[in-house]
Formats: sequence, structure tokens, C-alpha cells
Amino acid sequence: MPELPDITIYIEALKKRVLEQTLLDARISSPFVLRTFSPPLAAIQGRRVTELRRIGKRIAIGFADGFWLVIHLMIAGRLHWRNRGAKLSGKQSLASFDFEHGSLTLTEASAKKRASIHLIEGEKSLREMDPGGLELFECSEDQFAARLTQRNHTLKRALTDPHLFSGIGNAYSDEILHAANLSPVALTQKLSRAEARRLFEATRRTLTDWIELLRRQTGDQFPENVTAFRPEMAVHGKLGCPCPICGAKIQRIRYAETETNYCPRCQTGGKLLADRSLSLLLKKDWPKTPEELEELRKPQSTRY
Repeated sequence: MPELPDITIYIEALKKRVLEQTLLDARISSPFVLRTFSPPLAAIQGRRVTELRRIGKRIAIGFADGFWLVIHLMIAGRLHWRNRGAKLSGKQSLASFDFEHGSLTLTEASAKKRASIHLIEGEKSLREMDPGGLELFECSEDQFAARLTQRNHTLKRALTDPHLFSGIGNAYSDEILHAANLSPVALTQKLSRAEARRLFEATRRTLTDWIELLRRQTGDQFPENVTAFRPEMAVHGKLGCPCPICGAKIQRIRYAETETNYCPRCQTGGKLLADRSLSLLLKKDWPKTPEELEELRKPQSTRY
């Protein structure tokens, strides 16, 4: 799912292309993507784009007279900038918004069709779409710590809760926790003051570094390679790869459709976190260290 750095780059690219431009036409090819019916989509045709905002992980495009087009990309939704009037072809193409110099197109590479578009009117309606997460570049260290310890969650869950923090998801939370040298399953209310400060600093630094990197990589182009798995990442999606800090093999725990990647040496004191499915299967035989896991993975004939 595109997160704060990715959404920031999307918005910067859109500002260059649609700000102060008039929407000529809006085309919807999927009946499921538009989640509102009043006001009708025709209400913004012929209106000028006046503002763009990030609302959590959503992109909000403001039009004259208080209309807002809010796009939530979810996991597989992506935006593209194409020639004006480009055809919406294929099952992945969901919608297109035509401007004088090009068309903003929404696609989704998933059969589940989770991406959504809402057309709403007024600031009050826009505020109601905000989950209320703390903005990381607008808060103090004390505000961050207070929000972090509001409930006793694991660090991974707290960072990715949109009601607690704005714009952080599965990928960048892994990178933040690695940068802070903290376990993803450490409990928020058991953090020391120094650990909370370290997490605050790592969160800001990680998000800033990624925004700057993506900005350099995108240049004047429209971001077309938005992904949760990037070669520059330290741990996310790097199962079995060496940690760039200590060289230990990156490990992973999975739950439902999400995964957590971490370095056992940098983050968990050399301990292997229990993967829910495998640990239930192995029970008492679940290895406690990466070395024990590697031994378990060896063919039986080579263990002795």
C-alpha cells in the first residue's frame, strides 16, 4: 500500500500537472470504485483544481466551490499520468480524469477491488474521512510519546494504526523499527523514555530520507514504479538477505496478509520471533535463535 513517502511524491507530481487546471471529463469504468452518489461526479466537471492534500494514506484533490475528490489506493491501486483521453482498457483500469494536458488514471492490480473514490463537499466532510492519526512532521516528541503509549500495543501495530499515526503502513514501519533498533513486538507502554525518543527520531528520519530518495528517483516524471518492495530497503521484503548494519539474515513473521521483517541481531537481541503459523505447527520445537532455524532448515542428512 502506498504510504506517506509515496503519497507525498504522488501529490507533488499532481501539483505540477493539475493544480489550477480545469477538469474536462471524468470517466468511470468500474461500478465499484466510486463509493458516493451525491454529489454526482458531473458536479466537478468544468471546475478548477484549487488544492491537493494528503489525508492519511488518501489523496484529496480540491475543486472550486468546496468539492473534494478523495482517492484511496489501498494495496494494489496506482495512479498514472497518460495522454489526454487515453482509453480505459483492461480490467485493471478503473477511472480516468481528463485535463487539458493529460489524464490522471487509476488502476488496480487486484481482483478484490479495494481502491476507492469518494466525491464529497465541504471541509467538514473531508475532516470526517481523516482517521485522526498524528502527523509525524507536525508533532513534538512528547506528543508522539503520548500517542504511542495511549494503548498497550506492539510497536508494529501502533505505528501502522491510522488512528494513532498518519501515513505509516507495513513497509515503512519495518524500516523505522530497524532504524530505531527496536523489536516489532515490543510493547508500547514498556518502552523507556530513551527508546521512545529513539523511535521518534527514527520515524522522522526514515520518512524524510525516503521522501528525498523517491523525489530524486522520480525527478520531473510521474511516479510509475510505486511499490512496497524497494532494493534500497534495509529489512522490508528482504527475508534471508544480510542486514546492511550487522550482516545477520533478515527474518520474517507473517499474519493474515501482512508480514513483518526484522533483523534479529539489531532488533531482538538475537532472538527469533515466533511466526504464528509455523510456531503453532512446531510448538515446543520452534527454534529460539536464527542459528537453530538454519539448522532446522538443513536437509536431515547434513545435520550431523
